[in-house]
Amino acid sequence: MIIHKNSRRSSLLLLSGATLMLAAATPGAAAGAPGTSLSPAGHRFSAVAAGPVVFEAGPIVVTCATSSSLPGTGSRNTIPDGPAAANPAGPVAVRIAPPTFKDCTTDAPGLRVAVETNETAGPWQVQLQYGTPGTARLSIPSGGFVLKTSGLLACTATAAPNGPAVAEGRWRQEDGSAVLLERAPIPVKLEGSFFCATSVTSATITAEYTVRNTTDPARPITVGPSLPG
Repeated sequence: MIIHKNSRRSSLLLLSGATLMLAAATPGAAAGAPGTSLSPAGHRFSAVAAGPVVFEAGPIVVTCATSSSLPGTGSRNTIPDGPAAANPAGPVAVRIAPPTFKDCTTDAPGLRVAVETNETAGPWQVQLQYGTPGTARLSIPSGGFVLKTSGLLACTATAAPNGPAVAEGRWRQEDGSAVLLERAPIPVKLEGSFFCATSVTSATITAEYTVRNTTDPARPITVGPSLPG
């Protein structure tokens, strides 16, 4: 990956890129979408980035070395039981733990980056839709992802600043279950000093999250068609 060494203004742009990763609103089913079912019902899963998560805003790049959403208390990262595991008219939504982002860096010397996520305004979700290819939407509540820089510049980038937003991605199953985001756009808001590039309102994210069954590792998490009752 080519890292661009730009001015202080560009370093701020990076921030906006980083925000986009947190995607997501809860979109409804597209017209004519096939039904969807998830399995194994009741099993828990982890979603761990297979490599760096990259945020871009124009020519600027922010990279987080690690990211994950892991099962904890409650129903987060759990395939629903019973009827909730299937939707005859569209995607199935699953609540997930807010993902963590660690070891994030920019191409700007002397600039440190930290990312915080939260559920203050609502739950994080992943929505999975059966199809060829299958789709995956990572959704985040309003203000659920906040990136801050310190050092030479103090700026704050917030994803989904005006309400829930969605990052459109793809579900891969043939080579191991995964959610793929390829330069998925997300709205952002930049705040801070004059050099914080507050005119930037969107960024993109690229990531591959490997999805593994933590209840029974021998059984993959799968997305299939919703079959009649």
